Amino acid sequence: MTATPLDLKDSFLITPRVFEDQRGFFYEFFNEKTFHDQTGLQVHFIQDNLAKSQKGSLRGFHFQKGKFAQAKLVSVIQGSVLDVIVDIRKDSKTFGQHYSVVLNNRNKKQLFVPRGFAHAYLSLEDDTLFYYKVDNYYNKESEGGISYADPEINMDWNFDMSQIILSEKDKKLPLLKEISDLL
Repeated sequence: MTATPLDLKDSFLITPRVFEDQRGFFYEFFNEKTFHDQTGLQVHFIQDNLAKSQKGSLRGFHFQKGKFAQAKLVSVIQGSVLDVIVDIRKDSKTFGQHYSVVLNNRNKKQLFVPRGFAHAYLSLEDDTLFYYKVDNYYNKESEGGISYADPEINMDWNFDMSQIILSEKDKKLPLLKEISDLL
């Protein structure tokens, strides 16, 4: 694997080494030692999650606060997403800035989302399977979110936004400026 550092400190785009032949392919999804050697980060993942989404489903921006903050390693098993992270660490030089990348089952890329980031993804295909590892357990009282349409983040989803599918919870998420004092 190759971990490419992004402009948002501690975040990385991961490109696995893929072995392909007439049978198909094989790649190592995660190796803690290789990850540490490539990133310098010591992360211990404790849970794996899988979500299925239809085209136009937008999930996020979500995050966990305080001692329940989570780092994530995200990828797509089937289909395609536009994956977006936002730095919400108040003391960071890149606070409020975002990074986006298309993840799909063809490019097999992964995105490492450090603690202190909000995360969202938009499914670009039906029956997309989104897989992610986390380094901390979910805690309902520590969950937070930011509106996908926050003008300060100014994310271009490159999608007909009249066609997006949002949960009721995500429709009501506040703007970053409304919660920045609570972070």
